[in-house]
Amino acid sequence: MSIKRIGVMTGGGDCPGLNAVVRAVTLTARARGWEVLGIEDATNGLVDLDYRSPHGNRFLDEQDVEGILSRGGTILGTSNKSDPFHYVVERDGEKVEVDVSDRVVANYHELGLDALISIGGDGSMRIMQRLAAKGLNIVGVPKTIDQDLAATDTTFGFQTAVQCVTECIDRLQDTAESHDRVMLVEVMGRDAGFIALHSAIAGGAHLCVLPEIPYRVEPLVEKIRRRKAEGHPYSIGVVAEGARPVGGAASYEGPRELGAMRKLFGAGARLAEAIAPRIDLDVRVVVLGHIQRGGSPVQFDRVLATRFGVKAVECVAEGRFGHMVALRTPDIVSVPIAEAVARPRTVDPDGQLVAAARAVGIEFGG
Repeated sequence: MSIKRIGVMTGGGDCPGLNAVVRAVTLTARARGWEVLGIEDATNGLVDLDYRSPHGNRFLDEQDVEGILSRGGTILGTSNKSDPFHYVVERDGEKVEVDVSDRVVANYHELGLDALISIGGDGSMRIMQRLAAKGLNIVGVPKTIDQDLAATDTTFGFQTAVQCVTECIDRLQDTAESHDRVMLVEVMGRDAGFIALHSAIAGGAHLCVLPEIPYRVEPLVEKIRRRKAEGHPYSIGVVAEGARPVGGAASYEGPRELGAMRKLFGAGARLAEAIAPRIDLDVRVVVLGHIQRGGSPVQFDRVLATRFGVKAVECVAEGRFGHMVALRTPDIVSVPIAEAVARPRTVDPDGQLVAAARAVGIEFGG
């Protein structure tokens, strides 16, 4: 088919490197003579063509993407509450979820799009898979700080998030040692513990609890006591937000909000409450939260995001729709979106990375 106009959108949580992809898509597509329409706030800009956030859907050119390579966030805006198959509307004074996917399909055609490049994580890719099944020409670009997409060796944003957490751990080491405290650092990742594991190793943490390794409190307490007996009356622990005790569930904040996933909340506080009565040291919890998502992407993420954007345009040119670009080191390839979302990627409790962490004395509690 002859390509004249493509759309590009960012969906799900923001992530360092999104702007680098938007830039690469825009520059590569414009060099081919295509028009590039930036879709605002994920599929919100396709659900309602009268929808407007600060900028609204707009055509992108070289000037629009000048200087955005190093910027965090996304110039297009994003949303994790824009699933058109579970879209929240108000009816009779009550909020309900409805399927507005047919409207998305109609608006895609009304905008004259020949293809849509969607940048997002596993949730966004599942949505795109369903839209592709309804006839839209979709190419996916994987992004997630959680590193939980199995079809690609890594995703942009992850390295930046780990760097951010590692720098925070370095700072907390100083204050923890000065005050003889146990500092528990709660980090993102949902059901995957990659951020926690990588940052625990890189930051020299002493404890690390992951969703993939349900923990028992006593081994963690014993590690803290042993360090104190050896003349180190402080400890640093990294707590993945999806961590859970043996026989227990992850910590959530209330019921699921309509149109969104349940919010993980309180894993660090729960562990602190279990540890504090068993030791004679002050226990503090630091929840890094969305600080891990912001800031300028590190060079690795800038390069990977750029390569992904270029490959996505190539996939459009080749008619490889229903595919997602992926890193299969050293190459950027494309894989069916169905393969990308077939199973989540999680930390292997018996893998080399966990074994290396244990070898240098990190206690997982399980």
